[in-house]
Amino acid sequence: MTLGEHLLELRKRLFIAAIAIVVGMIAGFVVSNFAISLMSAPIREIAESKEASLNFDTVTSGFDLHMKVALTIGFVVSAPVWLYQVWAFLVPGLKRTEVKYILGFILTAIPLFFAGCFAGWIVMPHIVELMAGFTPDDSSNLYQAGYYYDFILKLTLAVGIAFVLPVFLVLLNFVGVLSAVAIIKGWRIALLVIMLFCAIATPAADVISMFLLAVPMIVLYFAAYAVSYFNDRRRARKAAKLESEYQS
Repeated sequence: MTLGEHLLELRKRLFIAAIAIVVGMIAGFVVSNFAISLMSAPIREIAESKEASLNFDTVTSGFDLHMKVALTIGFVVSAPVWLYQVWAFLVPGLKRTEVKYILGFILTAIPLFFAGCFAGWIVMPHIVELMAGFTPDDSSNLYQAGYYYDFILKLTLAVGIAFVLPVFLVLLNFVGVLSAVAIIKGWRIALLVIMLFCAIATPAADVISMFLLAVPMIVLYFAAYAVSYFNDRRRARKAAKLESEYQS
């Protein structure tokens, strides 16, 4: 294909992806009230013991929050469409091995990312309630709507990305950058980093939530090592076979 044909193909893929996101945003706007109600559940829980509320401090902040929620939902529900458009645009320029690696990465990373986001959503109410406990008794908890939404979004995304990191280790191993020995050699540091991340992402007083978040991340780390170990063994056997054939 010529450069012009590539640009036309890119325009077509982007247009289809944009349409899918807009349709998803419309659906997200319809259910945005329900989504905001779910997000503000911890605030209602706090309000049972002290004054707490979700505040909209500008004329347009209510509409802005609905649009943010709708945009997030639109990206999530339309993900199969725009991810496929990205895939369809890139695949013709990739080698067979590269296609296999990238496809395996996508099929593994996406479920893990959503599992991580779900884990972040589960621990989020505990964090909000614990932080509210530091507010003096004669004070009120007035949560600015935009900041509150950004906090929840960043928390869930951070945990979702953390769940995907072991897949990057496996990908680096398959492309020959990182060996299984190198992965397992730093297991103490990896466990320390995981525990520190979970301690930051969850309330210090909520040890159960911290371990519920840490256990799957540790399991994923050692699973990445196991996959890399068997891949290294397969690669070593193949190299030995080729060496034997060359010598003979």
